[in-house]
Amino acid sequence: LGSLLVFFMHSGFSLLEAGSVRFKNAQNILAKNLVVVTIGFLCWYVLGNSLAFGFLDKPNRFTGGSAFLMSGFFDEKTKLRFWLFHGTFCATGGTIVSGAMAERTKLKGFGIFTVVMTSVIYPIIVHWGWSGEGFLNYVDSHGDRVSVFGPAYLDFAGSGIVHLVGGVAALWGAAIVGPRKGRYDEAASDAFDGHNIPFCVLGTFFLWFGWYGFNPCSTTSMHEREIAHVAALVAINTTLSPCVSGLIVFFLRAKVTPPLRLDV
Repeated sequence: LGSLLVFFMHSGFSLLEAGSVRFKNAQNILAKNLVVVTIGFLCWYVLGNSLAFGFLDKPNRFTGGSAFLMSGFFDEKTKLRFWLFHGTFCATGGTIVSGAMAERTKLKGFGIFTVVMTSVIYPIIVHWGWSGEGFLNYVDSHGDRVSVFGPAYLDFAGSGIVHLVGGVAALWGAAIVGPRKGRYDEAASDAFDGHNIPFCVLGTFFLWFGWYGFNPCSTTSMHEREIAHVAALVAINTTLSPCVSGLIVFFLRAKVTPPLRLDV
């Protein structure tokens, strides 16, 4: 269920990004969202999952390297749902970048980036923090969870491994391609407004709904009462946090950011 909810977030990304760009670029940004999912999952299947969670007889702190093409999964079928859940995370990490470089990146170039991101960059970082054998979180000779820097790195639902990685990639991409031509010319600034506000709002709600798969389901199970209580608390936080964030954005748009309008 968590995997399906996270997968559903791609519909939210698609609506939000399509509504935020000009009409002439809507088809391009929608194609990029489809490319991330189709290419991303195939790359996760062929190589990504193996580099992230392909455990070796002699642990490698940098990367995994086994179970290519889901080899051995039918001998241990619990790996199937694990593969799907983390595959949706992988695709999400790539989608973050598409919006940051909207309207100024060709589909071919973005497709190449998606292959590299979902095959190599993201999976290796996942291995560092989530595999239990990477240099950010592993068991030392005393049986304690540590990292090469001291205490073990903890990331419950991917705020660092998924979103920081996607955010850094988006920042680099935006810095490299630069702003849209004329974006900061006062005379033409209104020409860059998003063409469909309803898409933006619906996309936001779709993403919010998908977060109930991303966050509470990161407990990975709810069979025990205590774990179910943790998932419930996470769900409450996932509800309250966007409420506060949304009100702050409304306030900033109305009182701080020109043209000082109380709108969306």
